[in-house]
Amino acid sequence: MRWWNEQVVPRVTDRLLGVGEIHKLRQRVCAGLQGQVLESGFGSGLNDEHYPPGVVQVSAVEPSDVAWRIAQAKHMGEGRPPVVRAGLDGQSLSLPDGSMDAALSTFTLCTIPQAEVALREVARVLRPGGELHFLEHGLAADPGVARWQHRLTPVQRRLAAGCHLNRPIAELVEHSGLAVEDLETFYLPATLPGSKVFGQIYLGRAVKD
Repeated sequence: MRWWNEQVVPRVTDRLLGVGEIHKLRQRVCAGLQGQVLESGFGSGLNDEHYPPGVVQVSAVEPSDVAWRIAQAKHMGEGRPPVVRAGLDGQSLSLPDGSMDAALSTFTLCTIPQAEVALREVARVLRPGGELHFLEHGLAADPGVARWQHRLTPVQRRLAAGCHLNRPIAELVEHSGLAVEDLETFYLPATLPGSKVFGQIYLGRAVKD
């Protein structure tokens, strides 16, 4: 599965998460970001076009070299903030305490082996008053959908490089020490494949005290 995870999954993810409906959500979650921004799970740079003018620089954490190469090919630089690769592992950041003004996580917490550790790292590097903006898929409120998510997660983890369908995103964020101030949960449009099982969306903002 190593070849599949390293070579195929980043390319498939770039296509599946680069559709128009998802880009509308990316635009929403990026609104209000400013200053020095940490992006955990930078992937293939699909948020790049949505960074607002107030973003000075993006410190990108991305373990996949394939995804990083795709992102480099897309990033034209003109009118966009510089992006630097700041590490490979969101669970262990080399950034100093309180060095980031904001953080961004999109479709990332499902895959990081220890999402709670990665979120504590985000909280550590945020300055007081700094914000985490997140757009994630996770555990559904509907018990029937949740049962299917629990059943399918072992298969999903093998096919999608460790992706979990059933993580309680808001709960994980709150346990990191960040205060969730805005949160919307909803399903993806029914026109997208697996809109319920794969598409319980958490769109929100959390603040470091």
